[in-house]
Amino acid sequence: MDTLHRLISQLPKAELHLHIEGTFEPELMFAIAQRNGVTLNYGSVEELRAAYNFGNLQDFLNLYYAGTSVLLFEQDFYDLTWAYLNKAKENNIVHTEVMFDPQAHTERGVPFAAVIGGIYRALCDGFEKLGISFRLILSFLRHLGAEKGFRTLEEAIPYKGWITAVGLDSTERDYPPELFTELFDAAREMGFVTVAHAGEEGPPEYIWGALDLLKAARIDHGNSAMEDPDLLDVLRIYEIPLTTCPLSNLKLHVIQRMEDHPVRRMLDAGVRATINSDDPAYFGGYLNDNFIAVADALSLTSDEIIQLVNNAFEAAFVTDGEKRKFLQLVREQSGK
Repeated sequence: MDTLHRLISQLPKAELHLHIEGTFEPELMFAIAQRNGVTLNYGSVEELRAAYNFGNLQDFLNLYYAGTSVLLFEQDFYDLTWAYLNKAKENNIVHTEVMFDPQAHTERGVPFAAVIGGIYRALCDGFEKLGISFRLILSFLRHLGAEKGFRTLEEAIPYKGWITAVGLDSTERDYPPELFTELFDAAREMGFVTVAHAGEEGPPEYIWGALDLLKAARIDHGNSAMEDPDLLDVLRIYEIPLTTCPLSNLKLHVIQRMEDHPVRRMLDAGVRATINSDDPAYFGGYLNDNFIAVADALSLTSDEIIQLVNNAFEAAFVTDGEKRKFLQLVREQSGK
């Protein structure tokens, strides 16, 4: 094994941009579909996996939402989350901040309680049995609008103690942050931290909007920040993290080659960039795969890899004590 690859494998890591529905491997999808009597539009696991070839974000989302159709009961969400946690353990992830899309399920008539109940129960088991700590992020689907977002926020009230933050995902184009200002104001009043997808498809103005209007503590993706030097200064000065997703960006043609990924330029600009897997079942790799892909393409140094790992722990929604513990683990494993 390459020395840098070995370092990536052995370092304890945090993952901050992970959609639990995006970890749905074809084998598990078929198994749950069969258990629930749901017919998929694919004849085999191989045929389904072959469909994971996207021209853009919307092509991916169409398949993503089709896959969620087999998730009907609390046990389904438990099994989905537990499968990811075992992958996380293989990738030496010691802390994960999991996003979930309740509207992708409640719009189909699945109770909110079943969705969050299965996910949260699995995360608790993952902490007890695998040693992986967690935070949970409720993501609103942009294309459903703010009015439906308010309904989802109301459904989340009984589970406030389980949810750390709310976010904003789904297709970015035509859904600027200002459409969701009041929704995010209400979420913050309830005590939730806010994050938002911005600058993946959208221009730098969407990142400005996420910061100024939604008061986002982290920007998910943030690629287009590289087009605006003033925005980079703000991200650096206020230590606003960017949760970049290299394999996702390549698969969805946000970048044309991994060599074009901006993460090194983000680091050079003093921005707190992190590496994450986004929707790993669909984009060809979990967290270590993303680290390896970008490290190889950009010839990252061991110090840069360690910086990216440390950035994720610094950006995590954990206590200062937990951060110190995690950063100490990195020092012990890296020798730096």
